[in-house]
Amino acid sequence: MITISIDEIQRDLLGYLDRVQAGETVVVLQEGQPVAQIKPVLQSESEKPPRPFGLCAGDFEVPAEFDEPLPEEILSQFEGK
Repeated sequence: MITISIDEIQRDLLGYLDRVQAGETVVVLQEGQPVAQIKPVLQSESEKPPRPFGLCAGDFEVPAEFDEPLPEEILSQFEGK
């Protein structure tokens, strides 16, 4: 995030908009107080790149007993018995 004065943004508006387009957030100050925040527009779901496969690879392991049937006392709780 960068902080600039109104005078600075007026001198190079296109330059700061290029930085916003690249992903930065710009806070505009007037007399030392923040008055505006310029952020990149979020992409729509259809424009977002897909999440990479294996993003959390190695962070956890599925236990060997994962596919085994649940114990009877837990099943009865799900079935309201």
